[in-house]
Amino acid sequence: MNAFFSSVAGCLVRWQALPGKGTPLVFVHGLGCASSYEYPRVVTDSAFGGRNAILIDLPGCGYSQKPQDYSYSISDQAKVVAELVDHLDFYAFFLYGHSMGGSISIEAAEIVQERLSGLVVSEPNFHPGGGFFSKKIVSFPEEAFIRTAWQHMVEEETSPWAGSLAVDAPWALWRGAASLIKGNNWLERFVHLSVKKQLIFGEFSLPDEDFTHLSTSEISTCILPGCGHSMSWENPHALAGALSDFCR
Repeated sequence: MNAFFSSVAGCLVRWQALPGKGTPLVFVHGLGCASSYEYPRVVTDSAFGGRNAILIDLPGCGYSQKPQDYSYSISDQAKVVAELVDHLDFYAFFLYGHSMGGSISIEAAEIVQERLSGLVVSEPNFHPGGGFFSKKIVSFPEEAFIRTAWQHMVEEETSPWAGSLAVDAPWALWRGAASLIKGNNWLERFVHLSVKKQLIFGEFSLPDEDFTHLSTSEISTCILPGCGHSMSWENPHALAGALSDFCR
């Protein structure tokens, strides 16, 4: 586990490097997750092809520090991802983001576009309003969520998400969810990025209006079989293969 100090977040941000071949792929996780928890099964899968991978735990998540005086907004988290790329001195790399991490990666791609070899997002938040869990989180005032609701959510969760949810800071969860609810024009920003890009969806998450729209455009789309939104747990082999194919 490696670390660098983020001047944006004012804390140590930790990341894992899995040495391999080819241009590195940086993984950005979603709400309540951590790349160190979510992606080892993907990057060690034979379908990933032994590619060089970087797994970042965003501030407030996983092994990274969890300051209480940081915004945890999508835009600031994107700046942290850009800081990591600067810290690693990458002149070329691929970027992958899932769910909230997709929205973060879209904004990070705008910052580091000149060095970016390609951007892959899977089921990102393209619009304001958030999803089921972000709406559930911000249905409580921040202090009430921190004090009681977060622990209840952890105890009630039965999916693999429960593991990372239990170690993420509740204030990071709440503020990240609030930033998703506030939203941005991430779909338009994704479309206008002048880099190689792809949108991935699990078959159980379809039909989806944005996926249908982009599948008729020049932007590459990919459907993973046998999974829905939690594709890294439900079908890591398919996700590993799709990412390897994109980066090849």
